[in-house]
Amino acid sequence: MRIDQGDPDGVRRPIELGLRANLGQFAVLVGVNALVGGMVGQERAILPLLATDVFAVAGVASALTFLLAFGVTKAGANLVAGALADRYGRKPVLVAGWLIGLPVPLILILAPTWEWVVFANVLLGVNQGLTWSTTVIMKIDLVGPARRGLAMGLNEAAGYGAVAVTALATGAIAQQAGLRPEPFFLGLAYAGLGLAASVLLVRETSPYVNKEQSTRERAFDIGWRSVFVRTTLRDPSLSAASQAGFVNNLNDGMAWGLLPLFYAAAGLSIGEIGVLAAAYPAVWALAQIGTGAWSDRVGRKPLIVAGMLLQAGAIIAIGASSSFAPWLIAAVVLGLGTALVYPTLLAAVADVAEPAWRGSAVGVYRLWRDLGFAAGAIVAGVIADLAGFASAIWVVALLTAGSGVIVLVRMRETRRLA
Repeated sequence: MRIDQGDPDGVRRPIELGLRANLGQFAVLVGVNALVGGMVGQERAILPLLATDVFAVAGVASALTFLLAFGVTKAGANLVAGALADRYGRKPVLVAGWLIGLPVPLILILAPTWEWVVFANVLLGVNQGLTWSTTVIMKIDLVGPARRGLAMGLNEAAGYGAVAVTALATGAIAQQAGLRPEPFFLGLAYAGLGLAASVLLVRETSPYVNKEQSTRERAFDIGWRSVFVRTTLRDPSLSAASQAGFVNNLNDGMAWGLLPLFYAAAGLSIGEIGVLAAAYPAVWALAQIGTGAWSDRVGRKPLIVAGMLLQAGAIIAIGASSSFAPWLIAAVVLGLGTALVYPTLLAAVADVAEPAWRGSAVGVYRLWRDLGFAAGAIVAGVIADLAGFASAIWVVALLTAGSGVIVLVRMRETRRLA
């Protein structure tokens, strides 16, 4: 069966699944997702300190309201993005996400009160949910089932590599020039480039979904409510992946919102905090190129279980340490654990879901995963205010270990389903 797609140059080309066959468009989407990640990276080392040092926000929980706003809105946008991408196509959702993200850096630069910063993170959450979800779905569309883990590894590596590089850069800029406005100039550039690339260079990938679905022995579509229930509860593998994603981002929310304050209380400089804030996503970004491909060969479940347990051990080490060197080592280990989990969970969801409702399933998974940011803000902030930083870190470590055990018990291997 031959399915043709028109390119922007007007030439009709046959649709062929696979990474090599679609390398040019895949590379464009990798670049776009790096810009998506950079939008988050501009905040990674700066915003918790902005809350306390510029706006004098009292209490850890109050300082993390930006993260709560980001997590809730990103989770909701993920859900909407998957459903809209299946119904109307991928590219319009991607472009809409960038349009919503354009004002974010300007608001962060000009915000007169902390409430404006929180509002900027509502917009950022929508931006991230629409753009990151769509680039994930589009790469899955292009590569087909054989190299799905590698595709997710490359996608997440680009996004979180940009998070790391931007966190390091903004930490260094803030060390020299202050917390505002200079660190957020990078975000202005990212937003403009992301919108331009999405409009001018990205092609619609929905025809690739039709191509893959045509190769299936059993092709069927199901309603959105059925996808939601199946991904959340009914299917053992999809539901196990959803809870693991939730807990993974719960501990990432703790790392983003709580750890900079924890390190600052121990006397680290802004530059040192920037290094720690960058080391974790940098290792995560680089390592998941290999872990995603590895999951294509050995399966998804072993890597997910090992990664959750490794994260738990690293978080315990952070809570038990009190100086820069052991924190740096623990950040590296935390990045390795996350690299085992992050692309593999996405690949597992794509393994189970039929192409016809895969976008919606990815959206539901990412809804639960990114609600973890909000949960991390609440859990870490409330416990830190009541019992101190160390207690909050230990609770998050225990939750992470428990999530790994749930995957071990509940998830079946999904790689053979692809």
